[in-house]
Amino acid sequence: QVQLVESGGGLVQAGGSLRLSCAASGRTFSDYAMGWFRQAPGKEREFVAAIGWSGENTYYANSVKGRFTISRDNAQNTVYLQMNSLKPEDTGVFYCAAKGRPSGTVVDWDEYDYWGQGTQVTVSS
Repeated sequence: QVQLVESGGGLVQAGGSLRLSCAASGRTFSDYAMGWFRQAPGKEREFVAAIGWSGENTYYANSVKGRFTISRDNAQNTVYLQMNSLKPEDTGVFYCAAKGRPSGTVVDWDEYDYWGQGTQVTVSS
């Protein structure tokens, strides 16, 4: 089992920044690729960003490329999502997730094995 706890969400004006953190405990953190997903009210959960176990490979949704940066610190068992130039359409609950299987794509939420409880991000216009 892997337990994931997100933090860092909040209310920010458009153009502002937030840094989300996701602290992991349980199994070996570096065994897992990590992803961030978000879900806006009335919409399906969507992929935001992912990072491989070593941190060398990163992946982003087109809508956040150039604005968001995913990173991880395996010594601290933590993955981060730095969000800059935030837009109202970024509003939603952000979830971090851990993917243990090497096969499959990192953009599909059903490829992930463990999920955090989510943290709310609200961007006002």
